[in-house]
Amino acid sequence: MNLSLTQRLSLVFSILLLACCGASAWLQIRSSDLHEKEVIQSLSRDLASHIARSPALSDDSNDGSRKDALREIFGQLMVVNPSVEVYLLDQNGHIEGDDAPAGHLKRMQVDVRPVREFIAGDPLPILGDDPRSVDGRKVFSAALLPHASNRPPEYLYVVLQGEAHDALAARVAASSVLRTTLWSMAVVALLGLVAGLMAFGLITRPLRRLTDAMRKFDANGEPDTQPSIANAARPSPSNSRDEIATLESTFAQMAERIGQQWRALTRQDQERRELVANISHDLRTPLTSLHGYLETLSMKSDTLSDAERKRYLAIALGQSVKVGRLAQSLFELARLEHGNVQLALEDFSLVDLLQDVFQKFELSAEARHIQLRAGIPPRLPNVTADLGMIERVLTNLLDNAIRHTPDAGAVDVDLAVRDGKVSVTVSDTGPGMSEEVRAGLFQRAFTSGGAHRGGLGLLIVQRMLQLHDSQIRLVERDGAGTAFCFELHPAGSVQKGGRVVASVQ
Repeated sequence: MNLSLTQRLSLVFSILLLACCGASAWLQIRSSDLHEKEVIQSLSRDLASHIARSPALSDDSNDGSRKDALREIFGQLMVVNPSVEVYLLDQNGHIEGDDAPAGHLKRMQVDVRPVREFIAGDPLPILGDDPRSVDGRKVFSAALLPHASNRPPEYLYVVLQGEAHDALAARVAASSVLRTTLWSMAVVALLGLVAGLMAFGLITRPLRRLTDAMRKFDANGEPDTQPSIANAARPSPSNSRDEIATLESTFAQMAERIGQQWRALTRQDQERRELVANISHDLRTPLTSLHGYLETLSMKSDTLSDAERKRYLAIALGQSVKVGRLAQSLFELARLEHGNVQLALEDFSLVDLLQDVFQKFELSAEARHIQLRAGIPPRLPNVTADLGMIERVLTNLLDNAIRHTPDAGAVDVDLAVRDGKVSVTVSDTGPGMSEEVRAGLFQRAFTSGGAHRGGLGLLIVQRMLQLHDSQIRLVERDGAGTAFCFELHPAGSVQKGGRVVASVQ
């Protein structure tokens, strides 16, 4: 059967309730019957002893006249008390005398062991064989009859609840009292069943709500379209003692986590698309120029002068260098993002490295009358890092700053010690950046006004600094210009001399 958890629990509860009610009724009836038998047997315990003192039972006349006398006495006793049946037994339990109607005796021998237990005074109730039943057992009273030395012992056996009692009990069982009792038990069972079903409904309601939310949850759907859980704002699962509430809270956290991952993947996919589009744009411009000048050289080689030919070749070579530099940047970014990178940590002077980097841009800066200035405090400690990567970081930042600084401007690199780390700040006097550019500066390469401000260079810088447990930050400042800042660990604060394998998370 395809039943829900609530239906299965209700069915099991109903079966258990009915079983418990039936067992309770059986135990009550059984207990009442045993109590009645014990009371009757206790009250009539000496009945057989009183009957045994009758002179007729001690008469030593012949067996025929004695059995007739016994039958007469037994008949009189049963008339006085119709619920009793009197029998005379020999020492082996054979019935020697009775006043039963013809055909009512079902067995002619009674087990004498209960009789002896009764005479010995064992605890009541004690059940003995019912001669008028094939296998029935009833309470009784028994006594040992006086006997002469030449006669074997005999027992007076009195069944206290005979056929008359059974017939009366059967009529009473069908009376209105018993029906009322049974109906009362049925009403109690019904009320208990209804209360139990309502309790199960209330207990499993949060589980049904969670089940409904899980049925509606679409792993392939958008997170904003997923069903919300009404009581998701619950205590943390570790502090909750309600298993269903814990399950509900855990599912809500899982759904939220899946939504966050879905949004992150969507954002990354969008950034990848934008990156591919921007890179395609960057490649198309120099490739188009390169192709155009090469085509001109090929078609007009005979008509071009040596000066024009050299100028066209120089332009083509310049565009080729741009394409190669862009391809190298793409390869380096892919290696940083998706492959394991080995850091060769060593101690070195950041001042000496900065002087080497300044020399790379000295000629281009002088050509545009841009000042390269360094702010170096006294006793600046060495740093522990990958020398090649930090050189690339400074090179990219300075190149980016010089390209966006107008002629006769200035580019500053300030070194300082802050919070136990060596801080590096690269600033320029360029036009600065808009809020839109600032918002996605380190997420993707983009074009703003025809000039790359957040390009592959900044992305490579970010990934390299992440490998050094550092971050590139855009410094808020008044006036024109842009400033970037990052920190490095001073020498002796990290393990050096080895090659550390790291990956960008």
